Amino acid sequence: MTDASVEEFLDSIADEQKRADSYAIIEMMKKITGETPKMWGPSIIGFGETVYRSPATGREVDWMKLGFSPRKANLTLYVLHHGVDQTALLDKLGKHTRSKGCLYIKRLSDVDKRVLEKLISSACKKEV
Repeated sequence: MTDASVEEFLDSIADEQKRADSYAIIEMMKKITGETPKMWGPSIIGFGETVYRSPATGREVDWMKLGFSPRKANLTLYVLHHGVDQTALLDKLGKHTRSKGCLYIKRLSDVDKRVLEKLISSACKKEV
């Protein structure tokens, strides 16, 4: 976690739509988590703190409970834990792609915001 300003980072996003979507996602995450957003490195905004233990090495690191990053290609949300509840929600979300722990969307208008809120809420309840 760093002391960098979340607002300064978001304001530096050149694409107006991506910046607006980023602020909307941050507000969603703030409302759901009750946490203040913090920068985790130069481009990830995280909420809450937890200790993550690598299943491969057993190494433990301080990490965020969930997060978000407005990448060049996609809005990346670090919210997936692949529980049954999330699988059903992902089927209803709308246009997206995913990897092991990340959800990728191009624009917030591509997805159902209520379903996205449920995914974020689900991620809050899951222990890392």
